[in-house]
Order: sequence, then C-alpha cells, then structure tokens
Amino acid sequence: MPFLFAPPPQAVLPVVGEKNLWFPLHRAYFVGLNYAEHNKELGNWGEPMVFLKPVDAVVPVPEGSVAEIPYPTETEDFEHEVELVVALKAGGKNLTVKEAEKAIYGFAVGCDFTRRDLHRALREKRDAWEKAKTVDQALPVTAIRKIEQTPEIENLAIWLYVGSEKRQDGTTDDMILTVPEVIASISKYWELKAGDIIFTGTPKGVGPVKKGDVLKAGVAGVGTLDMRIV
Repeated sequence: MPFLFAPPPQAVLPVVGEKNLWFPLHRAYFVGLNYAEHNKELGNWGEPMVFLKPVDAVVPVPEGSVAEIPYPTETEDFEHEVELVVALKAGGKNLTVKEAEKAIYGFAVGCDFTRRDLHRALREKRDAWEKAKTVDQALPVTAIRKIEQTPEIENLAIWLYVGSEKRQDGTTDDMILTVPEVIASISKYWELKAGDIIFTGTPKGVGPVKKGDVLKAGVAGVGTLDMRIV
C-alpha cells in the first residue's frame, strides 16, 4: 500500500521480562475522579468521567530508565497524577465485569500530567479539556507486568514522591470503580480492543512540578516509575 509520506511508527510499551516482545498501543483511555479524595480536592466534580488521549504522547519507560518530561508552554501550574494502568489483550462492547477481567493482559504504572491552571479556566468556560489534559511527551508509562506476575489489584499502595517529599499516597481500594468495572463501563461507549491501555484514576495529593524536579512513583507489586522534569 503506497503512502503519501512515511506513516508514524507504532506506539508501543515494553513488557517486563521480555527483550524482543512489545505491546502495541491502540488507544489510551483515562478515568478521571475515580478516587473519592481526589474528587474532593478538585472541588467535588461528580462521578468518574472518561476521556481519551493520543497514544503518541506515551513515553515508554523501561526498567532502570528515567523519563524526561519537558515542562510545557501555556501553563504555570503543571501537575502530576500517578495512576495504575491496565493493558488489554482483548476487547469488545458492553462487556460484563467478568468478561472485562478476562480481557486484562497486565498492569503498569503511569503518570498523567495536567496544565491545571488552564484546566480550571476551561472548566469555568465549559470548554473542552484537551489543551489542559493532552500534553506532548508527557505520558510516561513503565513496562507492562503480566497479570499472572502481579498481585490481586486490591488494597495495593499507590504513591508519588517529588524529591524527598511524598505527595500522593493511597491504595487501589480507594477507587470508586474497580478495574474490571472501569473496563466494563468504558465498553458501553467504545469498542475496546487488544492494545488499549486505561489509566484508572489518581489518589489525592496532586500538585505542581517545576523544571529540575525528580519524581518517583509506584504501585506495589506492579512497578516504579522514575521521571525528571526538564
């Protein structure tokens, strides 16, 4: 098939324990406000909501490496949000919770970044969030750990440090919707497919970063994510 110009490379994530096997990305879904205390700190926005981002914003972070995240333009309040990421090996529409659970390939740790000042301004104008929530090269994700290599996703610690300061500290039990419920809920509106990743929400404690900051985030039993703001 001839192309007018070279198509972009396939967005991928590494897989823990695999040197020559990559997880090809299809779509990246996000569940906002899925931790009650984070919902409160943003002003009680209501029930969890879903939005999407382009997968070319994903920065793969193999084990032992550090993601360099450029501080973006058009903001003076660039905030971190650590999240448990679920990767799918199958999909479908209108999945049951049991079907959703069977579709899981594995888990990773991700950090969603937000132009929070712009986010607030857009919200007040009832405008779309893309300018605030979609930031180039600002979606770091660790290697995916296969589900059989991870503990049950119940009461797992999820945390983030900026330097020596612990900013975010919660557990996966704080989620309003469980991981399978998140998958099933999204499948009501979009046909999920193998290669989809879903960011399942962030605990309280989101806050600003600046150039030079070093961040470390993690989910117990899943992995740790090292980042630097440049």
